[in-house]
Amino acid sequence: MTSEDTTAGAAGAGGTAGTTGAAEVTGTAGTGGTGGALASGGPASGSGGAVDSAALGLIPAPRSLTRAPHGPYPLDGTTVITAAPGTEGVARWLRTTVGAATGLPLAPGPASGDAGIVLALDEALAPEAYRVAVTPGAVRLTGGGAAGLLHGAQTFRQLLGPDAFRRAPIAPGRTWDVPAVVVEDEPRFGWRGLMLDVARHFMTKEDVLRYLDLMVAHKLNVFHFHLTDDQGWRIEIKRYPRLTETGAWRARSKHGHRFSDLWDETPHGGYYTQDDIREIVAYAAERHIRVVPEIDVPGHSQAAISAYPELGNTDVIDTTTLSVWDTWGINPNVLAPTDNTLRFFEGVLEEVLDLFPAETSPFVHIGGDECPKDQWQQSLTAKNQIVDLGLRDEDELQSWFIRHFDTWLTERGRRLIGWDEILEGGLPPNAAVSSWRGYGGGIAAAEAGHDVVMCPEQQVYLDHRQDGGPDEPMPIGFIRTLEDVYRFEPVPPGLSEAATRHILGTQANVWTEVMQSRARVDYQVFPRLAAFAEVAWSALPAPADRDFAAFDARMSAHYARLDALGVDYRPPGGPLPWQQRPGVLGRPLEGPPPVV
Repeated sequence: MTSEDTTAGAAGAGGTAGTTGAAEVTGTAGTGGTGGALASGGPASGSGGAVDSAALGLIPAPRSLTRAPHGPYPLDGTTVITAAPGTEGVARWLRTTVGAATGLPLAPGPASGDAGIVLALDEALAPEAYRVAVTPGAVRLTGGGAAGLLHGAQTFRQLLGPDAFRRAPIAPGRTWDVPAVVVEDEPRFGWRGLMLDVARHFMTKEDVLRYLDLMVAHKLNVFHFHLTDDQGWRIEIKRYPRLTETGAWRARSKHGHRFSDLWDETPHGGYYTQDDIREIVAYAAERHIRVVPEIDVPGHSQAAISAYPELGNTDVIDTTTLSVWDTWGINPNVLAPTDNTLRFFEGVLEEVLDLFPAETSPFVHIGGDECPKDQWQQSLTAKNQIVDLGLRDEDELQSWFIRHFDTWLTERGRRLIGWDEILEGGLPPNAAVSSWRGYGGGIAAAEAGHDVVMCPEQQVYLDHRQDGGPDEPMPIGFIRTLEDVYRFEPVPPGLSEAATRHILGTQANVWTEVMQSRARVDYQVFPRLAAFAEVAWSALPAPADRDFAAFDARMSAHYARLDALGVDYRPPGGPLPWQQRPGVLGRPLEGPPPVV
């Protein structure tokens, strides 16, 4: 899945977006337009005017946004939060975010109160659905479940304007008016994910928590945590301490693409203690984000082999000479396909399962991608294993490795998910697939009855460059503009109805080979994550019919929110001088990405 080293790709597939079965509502905000209830210009107004959806700039676009026949609702020091049973977590979130930004206490209201901000649950709604209704006497936020209510709170925060995204008030005593609108909404997909690679370049715990906040602000709900790779092992495993003592640190790093002649000679590394992981998981759970930990096997494993050389193919190379890899690409040093290796990673996964509870992490990602078979082809141990197991070849040997962990995880109430290479040699019976090399693997898996997360490299790898200009920093891959991402369609045309039901959703992936800092990650991720979030959430028409101009108009308000949050996004006019990396080699691919 390392986009630096691949050239195959897929253009955005067409097809009609699936729906979650919601009842029809007035207006179609998903197109960027908003139906007859809304105006195309002018400020958002009260009883005498229409709602300007561009000025409100709601991202993702809700299914319905209509004008209420009265003026805005003012928030002030007397505004209380009335929280029905089951809504206490959202009330707490509102006080720590909106309360901090406005300087308002948002004190608890009476249990039976109907003024101020009123939080409630309604089982008639889908779990992630919500309704925001601004009435003359209250702002009523209703969710089908606590997750839906939190989504409604995100929309409420957006309605307050960009200053509601700050950590402290910048104009104490100001009036905060909530526009008189009714918003009804629910997501298209249940899996709306972001994958963050912290193995190539480590991100601190605080940076990870910040990205969880950025995810929830965009109504994303799955955090794929890529914790291990050739270039670093980032999670403490107490029974194997050398994984972090040795495997978390490298002496230097390639600067730019792997063919660059530049090096950063600064030692690089870091890892999360088990308490750090528990904190991250709890923080995500409070925001109704599921965390999918990834322990990459049997390829992308040199960091682990450098710590425990017996894990490698010792009859082919001297694994004691290996260190944590300092460059990028596909590494030939893979795990030995032995029972000893299986036992070792069972031990790793036992601790992983303890840190990532089933309630919030039902899936465990085991990678399974980019595993060169050269060493296995030379290894007598691997050859004997093929014979002893009655397998045909090395592809089936890798399938045996993956199937073992599919069974192991299933017995413990979890589900295995892996990159689409796990299709090779036979897909394990309970496995789900992350389709990264294009749509093809996902189509094959879905038609065979397996669940799929669509994350094709050519569409939603956010390490790919955003423009063809010469100032793009370390340009990798095909050009994927904000509009390109907005026209991404997770469900390819031609799928059978049964296979379509196996598309769990979609995910944007962030590989950090050329992202040495949080600012560089921000630059690559934003603003495109906003477009991706709308694709994953909103009931959009087919890609060719999507109103990008209207989306872009709503982004004007959203850029101000990103500014308030301190996000170092790529400006619409191109990179700022300090965002450029002149002279650092990338690997741009020209032309439109092929469909695969």
